[in-house]
Amino acid sequence: MSVQPSVQPAARSSVGRAPAREAAVPFVPHVAVDSPRLAGLRATYAPLWERIAAGAVGRELDGELPVEQVAWLKAAGFGAVRVPREHGGEGLSLLEVTQLWIELAAVDSNLPQAFRGHFALVEDRLWQHARGSDQARWFDRFAAGEIAGNAWSEVGATEIGTQRTVLTRLAGGDYRLDGTKYYTTGTIYAEWVDVYALRDEGAEGEGPGGGVADDFAIAIVDTRRSGVSVVDDWDGFGQRGTGSGTTSFDAVRVPAEDVLAFEERFPHQTALYQLNLLATLAGIGRAALADAVTEVRRRERNYSHANAARVRDDAQVLARIGEIAAAVYAAEAATLRVAEALQAVADSAHGDPERTRRLVEVGEIESSTAQVVVTDLVLRATNDLFDTLGASATARGRALDRHWRNARTVSSHNPRILKARVVGDHLVNGATPPYAWSIGATRRDR
Repeated sequence: MSVQPSVQPAARSSVGRAPAREAAVPFVPHVAVDSPRLAGLRATYAPLWERIAAGAVGRELDGELPVEQVAWLKAAGFGAVRVPREHGGEGLSLLEVTQLWIELAAVDSNLPQAFRGHFALVEDRLWQHARGSDQARWFDRFAAGEIAGNAWSEVGATEIGTQRTVLTRLAGGDYRLDGTKYYTTGTIYAEWVDVYALRDEGAEGEGPGGGVADDFAIAIVDTRRSGVSVVDDWDGFGQRGTGSGTTSFDAVRVPAEDVLAFEERFPHQTALYQLNLLATLAGIGRAALADAVTEVRRRERNYSHANAARVRDDAQVLARIGEIAAAVYAAEAATLRVAEALQAVADSAHGDPERTRRLVEVGEIESSTAQVVVTDLVLRATNDLFDTLGASATARGRALDRHWRNARTVSSHNPRILKARVVGDHLVNGATPPYAWSIGATRRDR
């Protein structure tokens, strides 16, 4: 269906009082990252953000995937903002990219998460490029608007450390991919998908292993190939537009050059995946604050025992708005600090491996620490906005609950209670944080 932009009524002012100076979109305090190239991109993307925002609530209510909006982002070069300028991209740092993620999440929180797997593959190609492996063909694809999805997770009682998705080497050297992946965020929109699989180096027909030890690999698979099927069956109560459905691979041929050893993957991937979710949370917080400010400004009905005739003059309401703003500000600041830590890793590709290892550890602890606090801040902010309004704010058509539902869904991907323990164990005992962790059945003594 076609969703038309909603028209918001103008805020009213009381007699005898100068009307408040109000922007069309309420000012949201944020941590600025000043750079001419980022400022230029912000100006370029501003009209696109407005187009995306216009139908966001309608898509939320109707359960409509943002297919058209992803196409706009592809055409605008969003997927290539991290690609070097000499290869057709914008050459942004991770700090700058994170700012764009936050801004995009503020207009539609599904979209930066839908690009999560893509930016991870871009980061991996950048890492390999910095270490001397020519990645021009991938940079060209990204600059042309092609993006990648993600296919790592499996469900059921599969034991942690195993995979049922298998790459089998064919007689000619290429591979055949078979298996099913779940929570394949962004893949339904993508030309490529980043797949984690067990690699069987035995010739086809010799059985698993073929006498050669199995290992884990990454396959970069063309979603347009025969045998690839993507279904939008994600049934979570939030982030419904991320395209986090099921992807199946049935005898899909994968060129040998697109199968990569897992241990060669860029080292800061775990923290980068989390950084994207932190930015999404920070953007959700911004959106919740903007909605709270807009709704308080225009609210006319009030309670008989309120502190002022107008809601917008009520000291308690104003204090709650200020608290939400402070939470959003702190969430964004924490997120950008993680981005700085990961940029330090990216910049170390040519350096001493031991220094890179230390930087990766710092980045992982930074992202884990931020996750604990950012999750709490944004969940509280998305709940507190209802304290500034009346029962009418719960009307489904206003969809103000989407902020909490989306934030709760994002923060459930990587339980913060486990991250708090990781940080504490590192500080007290010097324990190494878990890298490239997975989920599945665990061995039990009883």
